[in-house]
Amino acid sequence: MALVRVLVVDDQAPFRRAMRSVVEETDGFEVVGEVESGEDSLEAAARLSPDLVLMDVNLPGIDGLEATRRLLAGDAPPVVLLLSTYDDEAGEGFVAESGAAGYVTKSAFGPDRLEDAWSAARA
Repeated sequence: MALVRVLVVDDQAPFRRAMRSVVEETDGFEVVGEVESGEDSLEAAARLSPDLVLMDVNLPGIDGLEATRRLLAGDAPPVVLLLSTYDDEAGEGFVAESGAAGYVTKSAFGPDRLEDAWSAARA
């Protein structure tokens, strides 16, 4: 089985490390890149062709919602999962606004949530 290729997008290094750790702890997933901004996510996604992008909502420059919309408008777009510190209710609005496959709070993000979100997005 091929590994799910993951791009991590967050402007804060501690959160990037945390997301990387979750991905590395989850069987079948691998981190192929990390970037700090929405603009960088677009370039990295074009270059790395990830299957899944873990996208922070609040980013410098274009935010995670706009970056998600732009990623999803491309050919063969990745699955985008939004992450932030906002509650789940706010996350539902972010998903509706951006077209992302789902939302997970950073405090709840772990291997089980990663696997569940990936499975739901692929169903």
